[in-house]
Amino acid sequence: KTDFINFISDQEWKSIEPVSSWFGPSSFLMSSMSALFQLSMWIRHCHGYLTENVGIPVWGSYVIFALATLFLGLILGLVSEALEQIGLWLL
Repeated sequence: KTDFINFISDQEWKSIEPVSSWFGPSSFLMSSMSALFQLSMWIRHCHGYLTENVGIPVWGSYVIFALATLFLGLILGLVSEALEQIGLWLL
């Protein structure tokens, strides 16, 4: 508490550089990082639901997530390739 009061009264806060806009709370980088943390919490919630409520063994939940990851990669790859082909066709 004393250090904080001294920090304010001695105006030490003036010597600290402000956070750049790139690392600010509302920047794209920090919003993306927040979305990744929210995704990980959602995956954890789904894993808990599958193992506790549905009764799937832990390894079964891991298999489901692995297959979902592979399927999502396949879909994103196909969409990416289709967009590339459309871009080449438009040129």
